[in-house]
Amino acid sequence: MTSDDRRRLIVAVTGASGGHYAVRILQLLHAIPDYAAHLIISSAGAVTLRQEDPAQAYRPLIAGRRTYRDSDIGAAIASGSFPTNGMIVAPCSMKTLAAVANCDNSTLIGRAADVCLKEGRPLLLMVRETPCTRVTCASCCRRPRPGQSLRLRFRLSIPDRTPLPTSLITPRRRALQRVGVSALAPEPWTGLRSDVTALPPGDAPSVPHCKAERR
Repeated sequence: MTSDDRRRLIVAVTGASGGHYAVRILQLLHAIPDYAAHLIISSAGAVTLRQEDPAQAYRPLIAGRRTYRDSDIGAAIASGSFPTNGMIVAPCSMKTLAAVANCDNSTLIGRAADVCLKEGRPLLLMVRETPCTRVTCASCCRRPRPGQSLRLRFRLSIPDRTPLPTSLITPRRRALQRVGVSALAPEPWTGLRSDVTALPPGDAPSVPHCKAERR
């Protein structure tokens, strides 16, 4: 399969803490040969990645991928005529969130996100910074469009070389599922134990019925 035949997914890394989100997403995508990641790392994102991963374990994940500078506003992914299957911003800084909310196309990340919105493609913003101010909350709700989704992830420190628990791997898989990578979807929830014996009618808890309020 050539690079032109693969589905294209944009992954953007901004300056918020939590670069391990992007690293894990790239690791998962690497296992799917029919997907090609187009990677944008902002200057602040590069600084944060180096601080959070001094050993630069993320380097092999970047090698061989199509990468762009955030200042490369003339890149192919800045045009709606260049087909992609969506975009994930992980982590998403408050600056990037505000840029998306206010149609700020002065950077490639902002422009690529705006292209996804105007073309009706999935856009997933994994916002990391807390607590949220009123301004932040306003930015979160400012541009509700089909395909746009916002995920809030709180800070969590993971020691170096510690395997990621399932609770951290699942959100990455869910994020990829939301932009159409169904092959990486986590196991669906099937409910509680199926061997629970049904209660006899007399032992079933009573549920109060509310009368419809008259208008």
